Amino acid sequence: MRLGSIILTVALCSFSAYYIYEPIPEEIEERWKLMLTNSFFRSLSHLADLSELLGLKDYMGVMYFITLAEKVVPVSDEHVKVTEEKFDGVEVLLYQPKHRSGDAELRRAVIYLHGGGWCLGSSRMSPYDLLARNTVTELGAVVLSVEYRLAPAHHFPVPYEDVYRVVKHFLQKGVLAQYSVDPGRIAVAGDSAGGNLAAAVSQQLQKEPGQIQFKAQALIYPVLQALDLNTPSYQQNQDMPILPRTLMVRFWSEYFTSNKALFRAMMANTHNNPESSSLLKFVNWSAFLPETYHRKYNYSAPAVLQGVGGEAVGMDGPSRSFADPRASPLLVPDTALRSLPKAYILT
Repeated sequence: MRLGSIILTVALCSFSAYYIYEPIPEEIEERWKLMLTNSFFRSLSHLADLSELLGLKDYMGVMYFITLAEKVVPVSDEHVKVTEEKFDGVEVLLYQPKHRSGDAELRRAVIYLHGGGWCLGSSRMSPYDLLARNTVTELGAVVLSVEYRLAPAHHFPVPYEDVYRVVKHFLQKGVLAQYSVDPGRIAVAGDSAGGNLAAAVSQQLQKEPGQIQFKAQALIYPVLQALDLNTPSYQQNQDMPILPRTLMVRFWSEYFTSNKALFRAMMANTHNNPESSSLLKFVNWSAFLPETYHRKYNYSAPAVLQGVGGEAVGMDGPSRSFADPRASPLLVPDTALRSLPKAYILT
């Protein structure tokens, strides 16, 4: 009996070690912490797949547990005043410094858009709450954190439109004056899907004459295009902890539609049709990157299949959406990019 217990214990320990261990580069700090976190993510992902297969709850509905687990109630403290508002019907969190050096001094402002693949995340999550507070205290800035609606309940362009409505409302002269914000010192920032939304809304504002413009963009590992999902970055990070290629592609497909046909086509990188194929020149990385930097990667243009968009996902829906610059802000000519506010891009 004791021998059987020992064998069972050894087997369980071996299985746990096999499940948790990931070949992570040595230069990454706290590698075991990352491995443990990733094993939780993978377990939740497997549970989400099973739940969807059994018809209990959709995949993203289960994965949303990550958001719920990190949610806090943002409250004011001795340095920061926090209020919950609605700007043009969209929920926002407004963080303002409590102490000012001079009553007449106008303040900087940062509009922040959280990440989460357009399907997860919230401005009320602990990391975003902490980031907003640090920005207020270190910069003396007003921070506007947007609680835009999420897919799959609200597909593209709803998340983008929520952000755009908030930005347009906030950039009104009367609203800026209400919060003592300098119209010439407003930045937009976001991480991952939030970086996508920040870049997209910056482009839209630039098209509007007379509109107050952003001073800068801060795009933190932004997602910028959906045409080619087999770039060197997607290949390098195919099995990356936390965000493997499968999950990133799933975020893209769920942003556009709940039809799994698009997910399968995107996984195979065969989701382009003749309409979107004309834009592939904007994502041909081999044309922009000097050959000495290509390393082991060779450019292979995504397949363009007649009927994939039409029959699988509908020509009037997702197949047009992923070629829309509001969803893929990289898909514009250089002339459109040159006129944008200066961008800080972290990869």
